[in-house]
Order: sequence, then C-alpha cells, then structure tokens
Amino acid sequence: MDDLSGRIALVTGASRGIGAAIAVELARAGADVVVHYRTRLDEAREVAEAVRACGRQSTLVQADVGSTTEIARLAKEAGHVDILINNAGIAKPQPLENITESDWDEVLDTNLKSCFLLTQAVLPGMRAQKWGRIVNLSSVAAQVGGVVGPHYAASKAGMHGLTHFYASRLAKEGITVNAIAPALIATEMVSANPNATPDRIPVGRFGTTGEVAAVAVMLARNPYITGQTFNVNGGWFMS
Repeated sequence: MDDLSGRIALVTGASRGIGAAIAVELARAGADVVVHYRTRLDEAREVAEAVRACGRQSTLVQADVGSTTEIARLAKEAGHVDILINNAGIAKPQPLENITESDWDEVLDTNLKSCFLLTQAVLPGMRAQKWGRIVNLSSVAAQVGGVVGPHYAASKAGMHGLTHFYASRLAKEGITVNAIAPALIATEMVSANPNATPDRIPVGRFGTTGEVAAVAVMLARNPYITGQTFNVNGGWFMS
C-alpha cells in the first residue's frame, strides 16, 4: 500500500457530507488537502481546520464546478494535485414531466463535465511523475436509476464511462482511476429527498459518510486497483 504522506489531494464538494469525510480521512492518512467549496465558506473552513488538526496542510478554493471558467480557475489555484476526488455534484429531485433542458444541462455540467475537465487539468502533473489517483463519486442511480431523475442517473452513469476509459489508458503510467457508487448515505442531499428512505436498503439503514471515505482512502493507497466501481450501498445493487 502506498504512503500518502506529503501527497496533495483535491477534494471537490468538500464542505460537507461525503466530501468533508474524505478530506479528513485523507489527512489522517498523511495527505495535504485542497478543500473545494461552492458557497458554504464557514463549513469549508471547519473541514480545513479538521485537516490541519491531523497535522496536514489545507487550503480553501471556492468555485462553481458547473462553470468551465470557474473550473479552470479552481485547477490553477489548486496547483499540483496527486489525488483527485471528483465528489462535487447536485441532485434535483423533480417530477419527470417538469424536467427541462436547462435542468438537464445544469446537472450534467456539474456532475459529469466537471469530472472530465478537472481530470484533464490534473493529468499532466500526474503523468510527469508517473503517480496519480483519481476517484469519481458516482451513485447507485447509475446502476438502477435511483430516486432523483434521469438527468442525475445519466450524469452518474457517465462517470463510469469516464472511469473505464481513463483507467485503461493510464494503467501503465502509475495512475489509477476508480469510482465509488454510494447509496443512500446520511447526508443533507439524501435527507432533502422524500423518496430516499432506508427501507430501500437491504441492510435497513442509511450509510455513513465515514463508510464511503474509508473506501476512497483505500483506493488512494492501493496501486493495483483500477477501473473498478465500489458499491457502498448497503446491498441495494449487487454486482
């Protein structure tokens, strides 16, 4: 297992929920962490302080990953990145008949296009040093449709295609690319969706952010796992 001491991780959507948990767990494993957030500055500061409490360095970068120009600025301010956690995303639970083209574009740009753009931005540095880790936070919605909508399910399914392509192309360069497909994790996003109930989960409860973060850190440390999707979902989808 690789030592993460001194590695630099960029975690998008790290001000709360799964992103916050991953940021802190990476710090516990020895990584310095760039904490990305969109609007929740106070919560992002708390995450950065938690990273520093682990003895690691942390910086904050604000950006809207639904914007191409904002992503370019985020990548520039983050600097060199060894570990990219593509976690930022939005869910728009809507009646099927109310979903517009604008809704579709917003979700796809934020959840999927941002992963492509950030991956492209960090790859030159990873390829130069022949070491890198990319983890894409997908969803059980990619596998079973989920409870949000077709725009969300499609954005998450697209992440699996990105994962497979990059993993196959970069395997010989010391760069691994994997996905985690959680469901239903006790976060604000899940609690805000009335269709997300624990009775959908075979184990009978929501998952915890720590249970997802543990998998992300394992993937960051393991150089032999690539191109895989880890289903942290309490048994909802069994592959």
